Amino acid sequence: MSLASSPPVSTFAGHRTTLRYYDQRRLPKKMRKNPSAYPLFLNQLNEGSPTPKSYKEVIKPFRQMFAREISSQSKDSDISIAKVLLYIAAEDEAFLAFNREIDALSFMRERGNIQDQSDPSETDSEEQLLQVAGKSILEWLSELDAISKQVESELVSRGINSCHSVQVLEAVNTVLFDMRGFKRTTTCLNEDPKYYYLHSALNSRCGTAFLFSVIYIEVCQRLGVPIVGARVGEDFLVWPKTENPEELFEVVTSGKSLFAVVNGKCVDDSDSMASDLTGKSLQDLDVVTNRDIIGIALANLIRVHWRRASKPSPGGVMLTSPLSERNNLRISNFPLLRPQDLRRLAIAAAERLLILEPNNWRLRRDLGMMHYYVRQCREAIQELSICIAFVIDEEESKELTLFVEKLHRLFSLMSSPLDSSDRLAVH
Repeated sequence: MSLASSPPVSTFAGHRTTLRYYDQRRLPKKMRKNPSAYPLFLNQLNEGSPTPKSYKEVIKPFRQMFAREISSQSKDSDISIAKVLLYIAAEDEAFLAFNREIDALSFMRERGNIQDQSDPSETDSEEQLLQVAGKSILEWLSELDAISKQVESELVSRGINSCHSVQVLEAVNTVLFDMRGFKRTTTCLNEDPKYYYLHSALNSRCGTAFLFSVIYIEVCQRLGVPIVGARVGEDFLVWPKTENPEELFEVVTSGKSLFAVVNGKCVDDSDSMASDLTGKSLQDLDVVTNRDIIGIALANLIRVHWRRASKPSPGGVMLTSPLSERNNLRISNFPLLRPQDLRRLAIAAAERLLILEPNNWRLRRDLGMMHYYVRQCREAIQELSICIAFVIDEEESKELTLFVEKLHRLFSLMSSPLDSSDRLAVH
């Protein structure tokens, strides 16, 4: 089987694999000119478009679509939460697939069996640029449409013609958990990044409590029932707009209140702030916007990717793991990402969050420090220098200024041809 015919994979954790960055110019000329050498991306560019030389060129269109959707010129109510979360997944998938293709090409190059069996004249339509895990954005949105229609059928079967919010939510619960077998992730699975992506939750029917909240919002919106949400401690809770919020806390047939069924076990956890909520206190919470919800999703991705990168690999795969361990070209459905790739995903999430909150100097500071941690001094200097202009606290501004000055000196040393050390650090 040629590389061009191997299907793209959209996964984030599992078995061993290795990822490396390679300069595209070092690849064989035959592969560089092959428009389908990277099945998911290069063959989706217009004919005559330059071949991407880095992952930044590959993810650029996805980042642009994200920025356009959440633009400050867009009304918050017009922003599709689901569509934006799918754009986020598409960009991260683009990054992973690009690395896997570079990795596979390098492996074939090592073995000396590079073959080009594809037809250069075959190009895919631009619509495929919007694909996530083999489905278009519209197809993933249709999954939510299908759930909504199933809820409508459930309401009709119960003889309910009105759209009373409580009755709709009860029907949504029946469809999601009883008919479709959805379930929230357990604590041990909360460390797996794939459960933080909307398309993965829809596909595997398993996801974080936050993603279930997004699904409730999207499904009920299609049924004409507005759902609102708020941060409560470390949890994100949703509920329908209702004149009688006390009815949400009444025990239903399952032995739990509707509010508890919708928001998961955090409501029953005595250690959670959500367990103290009542119908009256619910009205005092600060309701979030669509942009806020997208921000929460990105913050979750930053945390889960960075945290996972900091954990030791159970398989012992390090940065220097050889490609020669792979004895065929099939790409694992569950690749185990290297720490630098997980950190790159975390940085990408922080960059998108900064597009959403451009004046958030703390976020910009954190992004700058993340760049420094992965030895991207130029980017760190840029972000931290901008951050200094926004910092309100005078003491922190002084500390950042001193740090940036040291970074400038460090960058000069690292750029010097006389210095070959890669262990420099700011003290």
